[in-house]
Amino acid sequence: MIPILRSADCPQEPIAGWTLAVLGYGNQGRAQALNLRDSGHAVIVGAVPGHMSADLASAEGFAVVAPEHLGAHADLVAVLTPDETHRPTVQALARSGGRVRALVFAHGFALRFDPPDLRPSWDVLLVAPSGPGVQLRSLFLDGGGLPALFAVHQDGSGEAEAVGRAYAAAIGCARGGLMVTTVAAETEVDLFGEQTVLCGGMNALCRAAFEILVESGYPAEMAYLECVQQLKLTAELVERFGVEGMRRRISPTALFGDLNRGPRLLDAGFRDRLRLILEEIRSGAFAREWLEKARNDAAWPEDDLARARTGVLEDAGEIVRGLYSPPEP
Repeated sequence: MIPILRSADCPQEPIAGWTLAVLGYGNQGRAQALNLRDSGHAVIVGAVPGHMSADLASAEGFAVVAPEHLGAHADLVAVLTPDETHRPTVQALARSGGRVRALVFAHGFALRFDPPDLRPSWDVLLVAPSGPGVQLRSLFLDGGGLPALFAVHQDGSGEAEAVGRAYAAAIGCARGGLMVTTVAAETEVDLFGEQTVLCGGMNALCRAAFEILVESGYPAEMAYLECVQQLKLTAELVERFGVEGMRRRISPTALFGDLNRGPRLLDAGFRDRLRLILEEIRSGAFAREWLEKARNDAAWPEDDLARARTGVLEDAGEIVRGLYSPPEP
């Protein structure tokens, strides 16, 4: 079983008196900066002056430092900008010198597939919350915590694990539990889940089922309601009770269809395609393809989104989602 650490295993003393820098003030950055400050730590934000994120951080009471100057002001830098920016960002930190002792990443993509030059003296850590920043913040405010994956990538000080545990406790994740893993495992499993279930697989399955119903003569709004809108209800049951618990809470008819029709979708070819997607991730083929796209295609993502858009699905969705909106006064 995977080792799980709790709050009692994660005292915050190893980073007491440190200045913690959160680089990026987006979904994760804002939540982590606020949680760190509420945990009693000195926090600054790395953002480009004049940008919207810098203005927001300043308005919320943080000192904002240009990213290239963070090295002179922070003992620990949490790198929470997009994956494709990590390598040049970290290389700039390495060149700038300064007082930095530790780096924290919320995802291991760059460390696994686009590794920057790391100072040997640095502690390099992975603390990957298992949900979006808004959830990390709301659970923290409620006295709980969002579980996270935790790994030590480089132990420059000999105390890296203690530093990483302390940081995870300060953002609230130790309250939920830290699952101890490796950077490679976190990165590969995360990418695979996104591509096959959470984003790619879900969107492809919803769209295909919607299109079959519409092609067969059913109203698009009914197809959207059944195949897309109600997905949240089942997902919430799985989240709260697990797959077995969900099955015990749906109708006997739905359960029979689940057990007897669902497996027919997963033929040998489907499983082979899943294995191929995983192999592309593990070999680095996906990472090379993504970085090439992100760094050299100025039209991405709008052109790709336009090609993927299904007008009928989006039009039906707008109507159905409107039914769930609060009535106008």
